[in-house]
Amino acid sequence: MKVRALLACTECGQQLAQWAGRCPGCGAWGTIEADSTGTASSSRVVIRNLDVTVEAQERIRTGFSGIDRVLGGGLVPGSVTLLAGEPGIGKSTLLLQLLGNLSAAGLDCLLASGEESREQVGTRARRLGIPGDAVSFTAGRELPAVVEAAHGARPFLLAVDSIQSLRDPESGGIVGGTAQVRSSADALVGLAKQQNIAVLMTGHVTKDGDVAGPRTLEHAVDVVLSFEGDVRTGQRVLAGGKNRFGTEGEVAWFEMAGDGLHEIDPADRLASGEGRPGSAIALPMAGRRALAVEVQSLVVPTDGSARRQVAGLDAKRFQLIAAVVDRLAGFPLTRADLYATASGGVRIDDPGCDLAIAAALASAATGVAPPAGTAFVGEVGLTGEVRPVASMGQRVGVARTQGLSSVYGPASETAGVRYVRTVSQALGWAAMAGTARGGVRYSDETPE
Repeated sequence: MKVRALLACTECGQQLAQWAGRCPGCGAWGTIEADSTGTASSSRVVIRNLDVTVEAQERIRTGFSGIDRVLGGGLVPGSVTLLAGEPGIGKSTLLLQLLGNLSAAGLDCLLASGEESREQVGTRARRLGIPGDAVSFTAGRELPAVVEAAHGARPFLLAVDSIQSLRDPESGGIVGGTAQVRSSADALVGLAKQQNIAVLMTGHVTKDGDVAGPRTLEHAVDVVLSFEGDVRTGQRVLAGGKNRFGTEGEVAWFEMAGDGLHEIDPADRLASGEGRPGSAIALPMAGRRALAVEVQSLVVPTDGSARRQVAGLDAKRFQLIAAVVDRLAGFPLTRADLYATASGGVRIDDPGCDLAIAAALASAATGVAPPAGTAFVGEVGLTGEVRPVASMGQRVGVARTQGLSSVYGPASETAGVRYVRTVSQALGWAAMAGTARGGVRYSDETPE
């Protein structure tokens, strides 16, 4: 009879035919070891209840208040964080600055880089003002070597730049492929949970904005951060996605300069407050914070096939709003090229900005600026109604901070909201101007 070697979890006793970083029975990490009995035994299975002592998770400040906010208060020991972004956006710079801050606070950090050599990283560190002896370095091409270095050094934080550059000799496929990324991530997650080492890995994204590699990579880690921006400008946005330790959707802003990334407050950069044709002020929520963001639009009549192009907005939702403005509010947009963007490189996916997009389109179509000191809030339905959105108090509060005197929006108990029921009613100021010019149909509805 052939004897088959088995592996077993040291926590719950569940046996497996092959090694895994996480036990499928109890969910513990790094507990799969060789089973000395070599045979299955039901007596090893342990069933436990959920009566556990819950302690507050320790948070380690990163030196960037914005990053701490996005993480939910700071780095959690033993956590695994994925920092995703396009090549050249500044992931390596942000990673090195974060390591410098933690090292300055007395925490040991280890950088495993497969993207750059020790000399290249050292040159960047000098440019950023980080002492050369502040951060330990190891080559990050071979997974076993990285894991062994982390076991030996036992740092607080292991930074891997990047997960796509690691190679696991025991896994098939090419470096950066699905099998290699999955195997490398599994080993790093096991290392973090077993040794209580925080792991921060960078990852590239595809042209569609998804993290390169298997989708399971995002499910395996604790936190997913997206680093976005236009590589031609200095502004960058760090957005929190999945977060097991905090609130999703938090955002931090940075500006890239010669000496590295600097945190900025976007409040004065996203909305000028000046009424111009083709622009309207939206009040989106960025995590728990409201912002005043200028939405700009351009309407260009055409005899050919009409184009729809946006930057920082959801393209499909923009087309729906344009159809409502054309069909139900009476602004002729069908035979025109439509362009729209959100100022400051911000990406808006909040439905509460629908009405502002509609206002920008109406303003661009008529050449008339919205009423001075006005912002727009509300989700637009396909029947033309303006629907309520969450956090109206915070949105109106930031409008007042920016010097905006009134907010067009749905019914709300919040003071300062100019109640509108439909898109036609909200865009009455543009419709009247269009009627005077003979170019736009006008709805008799006017804001209350």
